[in-house]
Amino acid sequence: MIVVFLGPPGAGKGTQAQRLVEEKGFIHISTGDLLREAVRNQTPLGLKAKEYMDRGELVPDELIIEMIKEKLPEGGNVILDGFPRTIAQAEALDKMLAEMGKKVDAVILFDVPDEVVVERLSGRRIDPKTGKVYHIKYNPPPEGVEVIQRDDDREEVIRKRLEVYRKQTAPLIEYYEKKGNLVRIDATKAPEEVYRDLLNALGIS
Repeated sequence: MIVVFLGPPGAGKGTQAQRLVEEKGFIHISTGDLLREAVRNQTPLGLKAKEYMDRGELVPDELIIEMIKEKLPEGGNVILDGFPRTIAQAEALDKMLAEMGKKVDAVILFDVPDEVVVERLSGRRIDPKTGKVYHIKYNPPPEGVEVIQRDDDREEVIRKRLEVYRKQTAPLIEYYEKKGNLVRIDATKAPEEVYRDLLNALGIS
């Protein structure tokens, strides 16, 4: 089964992917991690990608598709996270999978209003010594622990990221809705409930 995760930053995609990996044996392919790993290991594709990154340019879709292709197992269940982000990428992914005799089986949209995302992310604080993440409202740091707010957790930065996400992803949602494989999940619920809804959507008990 190949599953695509869609949703804004802060929707909890990473948390849910982690559970599917640990409890259901899924393979999690995050394009951000994939790129970093390829560059770190200096693979031929990684070296090519690094040239673009060093110039401050976006890594071309074809390169990312090639990396995903290398990573895709013969069998097993896979979560694609962070890709596709555009219609062009979705079409390229469909083409590549068709050549392998595979397809995207389900697209899970983690639905969260912007205000919830802003509250979740702007409240995050990090202990620079341990890297542990806290939240001023939901999980405050213990007394005496000095924490900092990351630059990309500032409200104005989050709103900018959400704007980019909405622009990019709205057409994708329509693309997969037409194909009939998009399932919306209310990601404002508690993580446990979201996980239950996710398993139901994927037909996994």
